[in-house]
Amino acid sequence: MKKIIIAIDGPAASGKSTTAKRVAAQLGYLHVDTGAMYRAMALKVLRQRIEPHNAASIAALADTTSVRLVSTNGKVIVILDGEEVSDEIRLPEVTNIVSPVSTVTEVRKLMVKEQRAMGHDGGIVLEGRDIGTIVFPDAELKIFMIADVHERAVRRKKELNDKGVEVALDVLEKEIEERDRIDSGRSVSPLRKAEDAIELDTTNLTIEQQVEFIVEKARRKIAS
Repeated sequence: MKKIIIAIDGPAASGKSTTAKRVAAQLGYLHVDTGAMYRAMALKVLRQRIEPHNAASIAALADTTSVRLVSTNGKVIVILDGEEVSDEIRLPEVTNIVSPVSTVTEVRKLMVKEQRAMGHDGGIVLEGRDIGTIVFPDAELKIFMIADVHERAVRRKKELNDKGVEVALDVLEKEIEERDRIDSGRSVSPLRKAEDAIELDTTNLTIEQQVEFIVEKARRKIAS
């Protein structure tokens, strides 16, 4: 049976990661969290004490950086230059600089090359902001997930609380709004819905409902 490419795009905290992971599990596909790859790059920028808007220095850093996603025991872990950083990339200080780091052309070229290599033979669910428009414009199934800002901030707060990090809800709302502004307004691979993508508003949906919706669409594509 043909294995397809499923592209799931959308803004921060719209529900992409958990949903994509479960969709991949149900279909027996590889799950690729492309945002985690950019977060790993942002973590390295932070560690090197490079100013996040210093594009030239970040571009040079990208040339000596390795970011890989590895599936182990049913879990995908993030490897930065040989070190697992799956938890560290989710810290607020990384979140705060990932957007400007992601706009650097050399960073995006590095990540897109890795993502296309992983999805060459299909059987993959990728989530990010430019999967259906830039990375895999010919993906068989494209989903664009959205949710209102307040609900997304609530989700982000729970995620951080689970890691022992406390951040005020209003602060998170402002950070998400700013992230949306940067991601949608950048000149390189901006966040936008592909013309042939199916929009899915997750504001009032459970994870189970989101997964069911996408899996049903995927099985139709596979069958056809």
